[in-house]
Amino acid sequence: MNSLNHTRLVARPRCTSVRVTGFIGAAIVLSAISGCTKATTAPKPATSAGESIPEIGPLPNVEFNAAKAELGKHLFFDRRLSGDDVIACSTCHDPSKGWADGKALSLAYPGSDYFRSSKPYINSVHARYFYWDGRLTGKDGATMARDAITETHFLNMDGRLMFMRLQQVPEYVAMFEKAFGKEPNFGRTLKALAEFQKTIVSKNVPYDQYVKGKGSLPDDALAGLEVFQGKGRCIQCHNGPYFSDGKAHRMGVGENPEIVATPLRHITMRSVFKFMGVDNFENVKTDVGHYVVSKEEKDRGAFLTPTLRELGHTAPYMHNGMYATLDDVIEFYNSGGEMNNLPRDSMLKPLGLTSKEKKDLKAFLLALTGDPVIVEAPARYEYKLIENWEQVAN
Repeated sequence: MNSLNHTRLVARPRCTSVRVTGFIGAAIVLSAISGCTKATTAPKPATSAGESIPEIGPLPNVEFNAAKAELGKHLFFDRRLSGDDVIACSTCHDPSKGWADGKALSLAYPGSDYFRSSKPYINSVHARYFYWDGRLTGKDGATMARDAITETHFLNMDGRLMFMRLQQVPEYVAMFEKAFGKEPNFGRTLKALAEFQKTIVSKNVPYDQYVKGKGSLPDDALAGLEVFQGKGRCIQCHNGPYFSDGKAHRMGVGENPEIVATPLRHITMRSVFKFMGVDNFENVKTDVGHYVVSKEEKDRGAFLTPTLRELGHTAPYMHNGMYATLDDVIEFYNSGGEMNNLPRDSMLKPLGLTSKEKKDLKAFLLALTGDPVIVEAPARYEYKLIENWEQVAN
């Protein structure tokens, strides 16, 4: 077994001019005395409901099987996993674009266009839920892969056809034998993709290095951390190592006009809502969000809290790509976050951040971005007539 991110959060003495109380999840106090200071314990902040907020820190260790992950990498980039052999998982989760697609509204299977932004695939193994509406946990990578492969507007593939394609590629037969000791089939394909997912995690994140005592943060990022945990109230929803509470909230994000203006996007949205059992789907003109899961009116227009990790690589932002820059997002929350006619989450209030506080907050958010995680697409294996199956297996 291989592993990633062997980290443990430990409070330790730090030589700095800044004192971090509580180390994580508490306020930062500028020290008047430079020199070696020690992290001290302070009460953890709480949500408006009185719940303790999980600490923000490095992502936990993830173990993976190298042979299965290597197979999953090839499958992730292979267009054969889509119905007409035209797109792959990497089409909407492009390593060169932060493992999203860099578009406000994502692509979809040819003949349709999607009505939400592509969520970054990186770190998704740590997501409580992956989809914007709160469907499917990222921690069940096989189920997430199955949904992406078989969903009409994603890869639109019949699993029975898919594994028959793979069985006609000698290299895949050999790789499945090495990884699983058996020939290609649908279930093993999903498991291989899930194993590859575990390898796509942040690398050399400045904030994580700082927390582990292996690096430092500039003064503006440290001041931004104070804003993040205090006046900015960001930590209320963006907490834990993944920087997300895994819950759906009404943020009041404005509707992207392209969804209604582009027939293929509007049709796709209504088609998805029909499949998900949304009442009166024929007349829906706005994204109902988490309502597709809960069917409770309070969740209409609520969307999952996204991770803040890798923000420097994953613009534009929000579920519908309405904001092109981090400055736009910060200003949206600073104003109180209401741009549509739905009641907003009770935690949202105008923040009154100064220009300096907004710049500092941005500096901290960018400190959650690590080195680009680039995986080159493997060469495509071609179909071949297999004359000697025993030789391939060995």
